[in-house]
Amino acid sequence: MIETALSTYFPKLANMPDLKKELASISTLMKFDAGTVILKEGAYVKVIPLIISGLAKVYKEEENGHEVLLYYIKPGESCIMSVTSMIKNEVSMVKAIIEEDAEVVVIPTDKAIQIAHKYPKWNEFIYELFNLKFHELLNVVKILTFSKKDVRLFEYLKNKAALKNETTITTTHQQIADDLGSSREVISRLLKKLEHDGQIKLNQGNIELL
Repeated sequence: MIETALSTYFPKLANMPDLKKELASISTLMKFDAGTVILKEGAYVKVIPLIISGLAKVYKEEENGHEVLLYYIKPGESCIMSVTSMIKNEVSMVKAIIEEDAEVVVIPTDKAIQIAHKYPKWNEFIYELFNLKFHELLNVVKILTFSKKDVRLFEYLKNKAALKNETTITTTHQQIADDLGSSREVISRLLKKLEHDGQIKLNQGNIELL
């Protein structure tokens, strides 16, 4: 079952039968409920997650205690920060939490290190995942550094809608504030501005992108 999941959601592994078979032998397919923290900031990384279904998100805590959303982990992706911390044998600088009920192929870090030494193709696989998320991180830095708050908010809404391939987002002002490290009052004011500018429509319990 794990081999099938890896072939389906990580097609590059389909062309590496020996690696895929060994990954399946050392991994566990686990289900996580929404809200489950799978990586704690300041803790050593115990496993490398490969997302099969559902959605996870990765946060960084600011000095003021607010958490800022860095990126999402979708099916066919992993947490590059987990891999980086594992390679350097350092504690994690981020927190990862399940946003939607998820199925995850979980690889113990000690086994992942052995795999990296045994199969050079595994490193290529990880580098490709890293490059994908690195560009997303660069965009986050760009938005945080150079964009106005309303632009940052609209980019967040567009990205969240794109994840689900929908134009309507079911969320709360407080949840958005938590993701962006802001306050509910500020987010509500900015959403009203975006609605006034004709970019979104605020409904009861959801936001529609126009």
